[in-house]
Amino acid sequence: MNILPACCRKLFSTFGLAMATAAISLTAMSGYVHAATEVPGAGGTDGALQVGMQYVVPPFVGGSKVRTPEAIDTALAEALATRLALAWQAVPAQADSKQALMKADEPRVVLAPASTSVSATADARVAISTGYALAPMAIMRTDTDIKSWEQLKNRSVCLAEGGRYVGSMAARYGAKEMVYRAPADALLALRIGECDAAVHDETMLKSLLKLPEWKKFSAQLVQKDKEPLVFLADAGDEQMVSALRQLTKEWKSSRHLAALTKSRANDIAFEVYLDQTVADCH
Repeated sequence: MNILPACCRKLFSTFGLAMATAAISLTAMSGYVHAATEVPGAGGTDGALQVGMQYVVPPFVGGSKVRTPEAIDTALAEALATRLALAWQAVPAQADSKQALMKADEPRVVLAPASTSVSATADARVAISTGYALAPMAIMRTDTDIKSWEQLKNRSVCLAEGGRYVGSMAARYGAKEMVYRAPADALLALRIGECDAAVHDETMLKSLLKLPEWKKFSAQLVQKDKEPLVFLADAGDEQMVSALRQLTKEWKSSRHLAALTKSRANDIAFEVYLDQTVADCH
């Protein structure tokens, strides 16, 4: 006998396949990384490829909730490591300078917004666009009275730890930031009324809003300017530069990033669903 309302049974069915696919992917990924850890000469600990990124996702702790991270960086780094048949290691990279981002003792590759790719030195790093565009987007209940970014002043805004817009909502608009562990937690807080708006990457949120259960949270604020997310590699590292160019070319021709974004949005929506009370499913 089904004890869930029809809408919830339908939603569970919608995400059932996505959850199963994610579980298979995680299993395969964990096995692959184990097999690749002995590859020598990769430029990192135990031969691992070091990839610099703005936020390093903390290791999963057994018994905790599975959460999809805010940024797409981890998924892109995994794809690169798979292409090179290497294990990989995420390391923090402060990509907020227009000086040379990496030195000999720093990551072989960095993921960063395109504005950080300009170097003041002759041996500038090569920037290869991933094909992913960065821009903040706010979503709210459709009955919100917030019609502009400026109206976020003194309003509560939910964000995810590691998000590129943490800090900027308060600094730029005077919003009251509420930072949660992951996008699913921030978006759940929006659904249950703990905040007036949630701010995340526009690309992910637009995919999320295609799902019917997010229709009543489709009020939105967007920005015109979008910034490419790029790989940065040493211009002299011809092997890496070539691999990055070939990989991103394949992503473009196969629409890989569109599929990855859809999968991530579905995973986040399912994580929200699992934590949401049945009473809100209407």
